[in-house]
Amino acid sequence: MALVQQAVGLMTNKLPKVVSPRTHAIIDYAMIGTLIVMGALFWKRNKKASIAAFSCAAAEATTTLITDFPGGVADVISFETHGRIDATLAGAAASMPNALGFSDEPEAKFFRIQGLALGAVTGLTEFTVEQREAGYEAA
Repeated sequence: MALVQQAVGLMTNKLPKVVSPRTHAIIDYAMIGTLIVMGALFWKRNKKASIAAFSCAAAEATTTLITDFPGGVADVISFETHGRIDATLAGAAASMPNALGFSDEPEAKFFRIQGLALGAVTGLTEFTVEQREAGYEAA
């Protein structure tokens, strides 16, 4: 988990924050949908991967729905806190195959890619007011 976060951090720390809160919300919902679809597709051939996908979808959906940003439903957590949770979820998604014992199966690749994608989006997002006021244009 820490290796994924470090790799994504190195990749994104020097890049401008180009993902706006609105774009981040759209990407979150796309990821949730992808995880649900893959969970359904994995169901017959790999129950562990299916459960991992549904679990990741539930975690991301909960975080997205309770965030104070465009796309959130309830203003329970700040967008900055959402970013910290997303960084953790990126590592969790990437480590699901190891944690659930299917790291040598083809489905493991999906979770590693999903973790990297979530980490990259997190690293490129304008989470703080200071970042948004620094003059970066939102995507």
